[in-house]
Amino acid sequence: MGKLDGKVALITGAGQGVGQGVAFALAKEGASVAVAGRTESKLVVTCNEITERGGRAEPVLVDIADAGSITAAVARTVELFGGVDILINNASLNPLGNVLDLTPERLADGLTSGPVATLRTMQACYPFMKERGGGAIINMVSSVAVRWDAAGYGGYAAVKESVRALSRAAACEWGVDGIRVNAVAPHASSPGLQRWADARPEEAAAFVAGIPLRRIGDCETDIGTAVAFLVGPDAAYLTGATIPLDGGQSRWG
Repeated sequence: MGKLDGKVALITGAGQGVGQGVAFALAKEGASVAVAGRTESKLVVTCNEITERGGRAEPVLVDIADAGSITAAVARTVELFGGVDILINNASLNPLGNVLDLTPERLADGLTSGPVATLRTMQACYPFMKERGGGAIINMVSSVAVRWDAAGYGGYAAVKESVRALSRAAACEWGVDGIRVNAVAPHASSPGLQRWADARPEEAAAFVAGIPLRRIGDCETDIGTAVAFLVGPDAAYLTGATIPLDGGQSRWG
């Protein structure tokens, strides 16, 4: 028996990368998974893999930049599985670039897909979690927010720090309802990280060299497994925290 048997998880951006790794790990522990994202073909691949492993998963289309799409995705999850116990806000657009090059439009897109989408999905899932006596939410953030050298990362950090602030507030406000909310800052071998490494190879090499464990995490075994613990019963007294799953690199103060 898995530690998440009987639980229903909604995971955004679950067609690849970190979201997919988390989906695999939660399904392994017995959760039924709504694999959410924009590209149906990627969602189907994730669902098929979960099914082949003996788990249960269904694709759920969502555009996190659209309020109606988020509402519909949560409703579809409830229709498929009967409720929502776990929410993983993973998908987002991350605006990179120096301050003079960062357009307000790109920053706005990041904020819409980051803290605004996080707020909307949390609000949409809240009544269903409360009805079931509680739940667990993980919002993905980034250690970019605590880099000593923030050059080129101002927009990205602004988006992720907003998500972190909302996570802490929801944890404080919803604890009475049995809903735990934590933020996770992962380093993992995702397509997004690979694109960054290809574009900035010297910076990427220095990045890995600065990780005490000297490696990038695996999306499933390093990130997903840890998230499965965080949303499970063994972490029942943990809420309002930011957990860096980054091999020891970041320093949160």
